[in-house]
Amino acid sequence: MKIDANSIRKIAHLARLEFDESSAEKMSRDMSQILDWVEQLNEIDTENVAPLTTMSSEVNDMREDKVGHQLDHESGLKNAPERDADYFRVPKVLE
Repeated sequence: MKIDANSIRKIAHLARLEFDESSAEKMSRDMSQILDWVEQLNEIDTENVAPLTTMSSEVNDMREDKVGHQLDHESGLKNAPERDADYFRVPKVLE
């Protein structure tokens, strides 16, 4: 599939890319090669191939939850730079 210079300019505009006109021809060739490669993938018979759900072969280690030691409310607030009764006081971020 051949990508022309107008298509390159339109794609660059949509992707917010800037480039000089001298590199438009190289980009056109590169994108045409990519699309040709994708077209080759469409020719492959994938009728009996199961779809991938993940690229990793790792398995999650599922284990029982255990109740552990937790900070009490006062210990959690002990090192707070500023506090307001039972809560952390933080700077306002929205007006």
